[in-house]
Amino acid sequence: MAADPFTVVAEPQRRRILDQLRGGDATVGELVDRLAVSQPTVSKHLKVLREAGFVTCEVAAQRRIYRLAPGPFGELDGWLSPYLRLWHNHLDALGRHLDRKDSSS
Repeated sequence: MAADPFTVVAEPQRRRILDQLRGGDATVGELVDRLAVSQPTVSKHLKVLREAGFVTCEVAAQRRIYRLAPGPFGELDGWLSPYLRLWHNHLDALGRHLDRKDSSS
């Protein structure tokens, strides 16, 4: 059974790993250096991210190279989209109100 993507990204260290991978592929060692977190901690979180489909892993000799995978991000985006539209609509209405107020002054 696939992990709930919201539960997966609720963990701060996993979000930090995802943020690092936004800049490009990375090995476990590179992530350890960038995040100043132990190798077992990074590996544990990468396993969860991989099992949930947030990252993929390519083995190259002795190295494991991790990269972002789009799958679960689409589910997160789908859930957030109505809220973003709501706020955009509110902000647009506020902008129109302020424009009317400025033009009537």
